[in-house]
Amino acid sequence: MRKFSLSILTATVAMTVSGAALAADDLAPGLKAAMQRDLGLSGAQVTEYLKAERFAAQQEKALEKQLGRNFAGTWLERKADGSFGVVAATTSIKAAKAAAGVETRQARHSLSALNAAKGQLDSQLARNGKAPKGVYSWAVDLPSNSVIVGVAPGAEEAAVDFVARSGLDTTSVRFETMAEAPQRRIAIQGGRGYLRQPGDGYLYACSVGFPVTKGTTPGFATAGHCGNAGEVVYNEDSQWVPGVRLGSFAASSMPSGNGTGPDRGWVQVDSTHTLSASVYGYGSGDVTVRGSTEGAVGAALCRSGRTSGWRCGAIRSKNMTVSYVDDAGNPDGTVTGLTQTTACAEGGDSGGSFITTAGQAQGVLSGGSGSCKGKQGRTGGGNSYYTPINSILTAYTLTLRTSP
Repeated sequence: MRKFSLSILTATVAMTVSGAALAADDLAPGLKAAMQRDLGLSGAQVTEYLKAERFAAQQEKALEKQLGRNFAGTWLERKADGSFGVVAATTSIKAAKAAAGVETRQARHSLSALNAAKGQLDSQLARNGKAPKGVYSWAVDLPSNSVIVGVAPGAEEAAVDFVARSGLDTTSVRFETMAEAPQRRIAIQGGRGYLRQPGDGYLYACSVGFPVTKGTTPGFATAGHCGNAGEVVYNEDSQWVPGVRLGSFAASSMPSGNGTGPDRGWVQVDSTHTLSASVYGYGSGDVTVRGSTEGAVGAALCRSGRTSGWRCGAIRSKNMTVSYVDDAGNPDGTVTGLTQTTACAEGGDSGGSFITTAGQAQGVLSGGSGSCKGKQGRTGGGNSYYTPINSILTAYTLTLRTSP
């Protein structure tokens, strides 16, 4: 019988509204309400915005063709009275022959020149291999007719040096201080893979159990043998490739050797991420987590994990004590309070979600025997053990994240 963790040696405000011709009445009510809320628009202003958006798209190609190398871009702009207009910029001293409703403005740099300038920073990045610390972003900004470089407070000198080394004409650059560093946002979902790298030269793979909260602190429940308290975990971008940091183990319990106890843990998630009250179905359809009512013996359930995906079976027995052994046959901890199922599992699925088709969370994978390969996997047969989710919630005073 095996604990299912797996290790390996470390290896190498733009908005598109579904076709610019959409009328306000064609918008989904939720999208229209979100536009009104987040852009501060009335219902009438949403209609006007969509008309202006369609008009801008029509005029952009015509103006680019008319102005040629003098073209400096077009954009939508909200006026002081709350209405929307279309602006076209040109480096030509001659007035552009724009359609009624288009305001033309003089610009110093053409769009092609600005794109080339931005490209110089991209080339400098390629030469360095990474951006200087505190230099967060760079892009062409049409309204200011410049390349805006986003920098951290106090990193202006590094940004100036970065621009200078690129050979860029500094008259086309503006620096913008960003109070917070940009970070990737991940919706953490049951059954997805994560990686741990404790410093021994190995990566360890496990799976997310269920998103939880402890007070206002977000996290997810998982198997205790997947990591020790304080160890950092990372999203698995692709197989065995660590991605963005997710957080770190807040607590973990797993007996070793001849020890006895539970196999449970939870990871405190960094505040930049969100929790998804669902379990990933690996092509079988995601399942919304609606509660944690315990299933009866014989009840059908499915489990989700990063190695073998979505596998189903039934509850066979509860409150089981299992003595694990390692690959050499030595004692590897005796775990109490487990539930046995007929769903198969593989290494790396540890910590992953067991859930009923009604959306009731059951537990997180601890271990099992056999495999998901061949006939056994196709028919759903197997042998796996999970730590009941309610015991984890109680032990760590956690609240399961659910959705109606």
